[in-house]
Amino acid sequence: MEKISPLLANKKFLYATEFFSGMSIMAVELGAARLLAPYFSSSQIVWTIIIGTIMIALALGNVWGGRRADLNADPAKLYRRLILAALWIGAIPVLGKYLILALAGVLIVAVDTNLLIWAAFLSCMAIFVLPLFLLGTVTPSLVKYATDNLEHNGRVVGNLNAFNTIGSIIGTFLPTFVTIPTVGTAITFFIFSGVLLLIGIIYFLSVGARKIFCAAAVIIFLTCALVGNSNSFAFWEKNLLYEGESIYNYLQVKDAPDKIIFSTNVFFGVQSLKVKGGGLTGMYYDYALAAPLLTGGKNILILGMGTGTFAEQCRKYFPSAKITGVEIDEKITALAKKFFDLPDDVDVVTYDGRAFLQADENFYDVILVDAFQDISPPFQMSSIEFFSLVKNHLAEGGVMVVNMNMRSSGAGNINEYLIDTIGKNFSAVKIIDARSVTNRVLFAANDEKIFQSLSARVQKVDDENLSRLMQHIAKTWTTPALGENILTDDRAPVEMLSMRALDNLIQQNLQRYKEIYRREGLDGILNDF
Repeated sequence: MEKISPLLANKKFLYATEFFSGMSIMAVELGAARLLAPYFSSSQIVWTIIIGTIMIALALGNVWGGRRADLNADPAKLYRRLILAALWIGAIPVLGKYLILALAGVLIVAVDTNLLIWAAFLSCMAIFVLPLFLLGTVTPSLVKYATDNLEHNGRVVGNLNAFNTIGSIIGTFLPTFVTIPTVGTAITFFIFSGVLLLIGIIYFLSVGARKIFCAAAVIIFLTCALVGNSNSFAFWEKNLLYEGESIYNYLQVKDAPDKIIFSTNVFFGVQSLKVKGGGLTGMYYDYALAAPLLTGGKNILILGMGTGTFAEQCRKYFPSAKITGVEIDEKITALAKKFFDLPDDVDVVTYDGRAFLQADENFYDVILVDAFQDISPPFQMSSIEFFSLVKNHLAEGGVMVVNMNMRSSGAGNINEYLIDTIGKNFSAVKIIDARSVTNRVLFAANDEKIFQSLSARVQKVDDENLSRLMQHIAKTWTTPALGENILTDDRAPVEMLSMRALDNLIQQNLQRYKEIYRREGLDGILNDF
């Protein structure tokens, strides 16, 4: 056994160790969500995977750490584990993204269903189990070192738990409101890795031991800090105009030959775009223009503004319209003004869409519902209660438009639930699938006659491309059959339904490559690109 540090004599250093350990556990958990979100979304499903995996790791660490402390009550062993956990956490920004992509690549050809769930689970296991297991050994070890006699052991355990809890509270708020939005996920990992490393080094310096080990640990940490912050989440992209994070989202702006694209996910999804030179986008925004054409579009509300694609389209084709956008993420609004030429006369409110409607007293000719939390609509903006609120804010003859971002076959998909729910509030519903993308656009009104006027109104459209699209909509949109799949504030499993739909789409698109892989192996896939 190495020399016992004098720092442990009055227990303050032990309590500090417990405090910063609890803080780091929560910071790593929040960092895990931000590391996985650009690849797998930040849905409730992914959060469940993260929390469950981390709790398992901590529980195993508690058991193993308690047994090791009983066998050998040497504090040096704990602080070595603390340094190892710190180095692993510091390596996450360097290696984490590559490990995620490697696992996803393997699962693409190995798994037939629930690809994203399996990829998120295995990524979480591979990246976060070991450091959290090591941090799980802290509390039982400190109980062993801090307990002098049984008379005061309850007080000691209570104090340790209190310090752990207070640290966890700070470790919850600090990354969310300070470090992640200010300096990003990678530096957040480095900050808390550095804190744990410092605690371990202070201990060994106090006993004059393990100097080479501590020096090597510092070198490894500094190397990770220098290397790990140089790569982006989408490190293979060469034409990014912007990549960053907000409190709510991973944010990416990409420059394509004919458009500028905004996305909140690395792997899938285009949330907004701007066509260079103007004109139609080729996406669902164009289809949604049927709503202001039907109503005259004097007063338009957009719930889920994004970077303002629909607002820009409305300003172009309906220049006299008053447009109000609601966007919860103010950083997205800032990007809209910087990269997407958001019109200055579009009023943007930074607020939750449903909360805005509850406080708003205005009525609108068109309300576009286009709010998403990664791959799924927010549950509070998917329920029958929400759509009733939207209906109450429509002017006479008004139309609600809903973007449903993933159409999929089979019963019980997210679009079927949304259509059934909306159909309970509105007497007239039309749907149409957007060409070239996977979006389905729903129009809802209180009178079927509103939709019957589209063919006549198309004759007044001067723009040839828009007129052709509106004629296509008038001929091909359909009235859906309604069922009893109703989403409510109490029960709205939108994340599970959306994940199922996304998994369906991924499997459809990857089937061709799976067949190539089965016939020709990896070389066949590489040769196909």
